[in-house]
Amino acid sequence: MPVIDFHSLDIRNKRVLIREDLNVPVQDGYVTSDARLRKALPTIKYAVNAGAKVMVMSHLGRPDEGRSIVEQPEFSLRPVADRLQVLSGMHVELVDSYLDGSFPRKPSETNMSGGQKKDESFEKIILFENVRINPGEKDNDLRLAKQIASLCDIYVMDAFGTAHRAQATTEGAIRFAPVVCAGPLLKAELDALGNALSNPERPSVAIVGGSKVSTKLQVLQALSGKVDQLIVGGGIANTFLAAQGVATGRSLCETDMLDMASNILQKVEIPLPVDVVVTREISPDADCRICGVDEIDTEEMIVDVGPETLKNMQSCIMDARTILWNGPVGVFEIDQFAAGTRGLAQAIAKSPAFSVAGGGDTLAAIDNYGIGDDISYISTGGGAFLEFVEGKSLPAVTALEARAARDKNQSRE
Repeated sequence: MPVIDFHSLDIRNKRVLIREDLNVPVQDGYVTSDARLRKALPTIKYAVNAGAKVMVMSHLGRPDEGRSIVEQPEFSLRPVADRLQVLSGMHVELVDSYLDGSFPRKPSETNMSGGQKKDESFEKIILFENVRINPGEKDNDLRLAKQIASLCDIYVMDAFGTAHRAQATTEGAIRFAPVVCAGPLLKAELDALGNALSNPERPSVAIVGGSKVSTKLQVLQALSGKVDQLIVGGGIANTFLAAQGVATGRSLCETDMLDMASNILQKVEIPLPVDVVVTREISPDADCRICGVDEIDTEEMIVDVGPETLKNMQSCIMDARTILWNGPVGVFEIDQFAAGTRGLAQAIAKSPAFSVAGGGDTLAAIDNYGIGDDISYISTGGGAFLEFVEGKSLPAVTALEARAARDKNQSRE
């Protein structure tokens, strides 16, 4: 990736503005999963330790532009600031008004407990309140992008999870900031995905789960030409089974996608389920049974893969040298329908293959089963992860490359 590397810059005493993806789940004022915060921390700490004046910005959810955070407090980054402070050991100051550049910039003289002089190891991070409340953020307004860019000496794009969106803080600011670079997290994401897709060690296996073929059609089509085996799960697998003439009862199935599924089956090896877990209702107390795929009752729904199918999947995984995982293979949120996803996750964790996992449900499964340390690379991106797999250009990455080329040409003049 021909972009400027953050670590190549002298950032001491510079105003460094880092765009991170701190869009984490929050419930009752507390962060319930801090995986993205932990991923972002090394970049932030590096900047602080290098003597920069560090500002961090992110979005959270989908607030209404132009409405104050007071009017929609559920979208405030306050819980994120609190959790980031605990994880970093640094004081994190959440700033509501920042576009005019009038916010405090000097290190705090008090520590997190208040009242005491800071020690030499204690530092401060400025965290901007939710950038999506700013009018023009979504539409990549040039005026807003210039305002954001004017706040810093160095702009660092480190938010892979938003790199697929051309917005003022992700793509627009790249064009106007004095110095622009790619953050370590963004670069690591692109390198890991690039290795898994462009130059994988063979055999390579991709696991794609989810409810609908239509939402991941381009991903399935792209992967069918890149991997040796494609494992499908969830509602996606149901559609592929139906394309093979299997009666799936009341299971989620897209009958208008059967021809497309048949076409993909001709391009890549897809080990379809041979047995499944079925039920008449999706609830924790529902009765369920295991049956062959040719034994599904008309009133039953597929909610997980069966034990024989899981063994087949695990065998494919253990033979693989590269694994790409996106999505569960059953309704794993309910424990009695989670055996397939759990077994799949454990097999990936035990595999010696280079493994890359991404997507919200996938990250939840990784957290549930405690296998985070056993996955080679866990992507923080959702939509960006899928679009990269599809082979699409990510606007923020394209802008970084264009800016690097522009700056290089200007330095020659």
